[in-house]
Amino acid sequence: MAYTVIIPARMASSRLPDKPLADIAGLPMVVRVAQRAALSGAGRVVVAADDPRVVAACQAHGVQALLTRQDHVSGSDRLAEACELLGLGDDALVVNVQGDEPLIPPQLIDEVARVLAERPEAAMGTAAHPIHDLSEFTNPNVVKVVMDARQLALYFSRAPIPWWRDGQQDGGFQALPTPAPLRHIGIYSYRAGFLRQFPQLPPAPIETLESLEQLRALWHGHRIAVHVTDAAPGPGVDTPADLARVRGLFASPPQA
Repeated sequence: MAYTVIIPARMASSRLPDKPLADIAGLPMVVRVAQRAALSGAGRVVVAADDPRVVAACQAHGVQALLTRQDHVSGSDRLAEACELLGLGDDALVVNVQGDEPLIPPQLIDEVARVLAERPEAAMGTAAHPIHDLSEFTNPNVVKVVMDARQLALYFSRAPIPWWRDGQQDGGFQALPTPAPLRHIGIYSYRAGFLRQFPQLPPAPIETLESLEQLRALWHGHRIAVHVTDAAPGPGVDTPADLARVRGLFASPPQA
């Protein structure tokens, strides 16, 4: 199974400016992400950046990087341009690893590539893990997914889904439904041909309401295959507090 990892890197983060270049144990964060991705089975790992400083930082550490346009409205638009710059054929498999996931498990990258390679009826692949904490289930910042019997996504939402009709007391949920609901993990696999098509699809009303770009694919009739993993990946970096936590993890000695 041959595939390419593309890591979109955007400097204009509102919560953490210059995020791709944030130092983590002596290396820029985007380089840390690329190093983790290189431990997967990917044939190539490429950073798609919007700033020459990111390209230079990657090249200084032996990471392939492309300079893409600054005006892309989404990561998928940046990936589509990267596919063109790399000359990928329509059937080429691409895994989108977020540039703020320096602890992404390499095995998860392989699994998300495989779930699409094995499901020709799907246009995209992604991942999820069971939720075991009630506060995560009810947190709108935690995206949930429900699947059909073939492990194809039915819907993604910030709301607690599936909605447990009989599980509420005193106006709220007191326990998790069974089987455990699923938390969506923001990693995606695509075929390059679909990546080229996706930015041309009109935004969907449900995508706008939920602020979840993957709902555009479902709205237009495309299927998303879901790999369910037992464990959550390591924490990502969205805020200065997240960055401090990840720096602490890198600074901690490995457990015996």
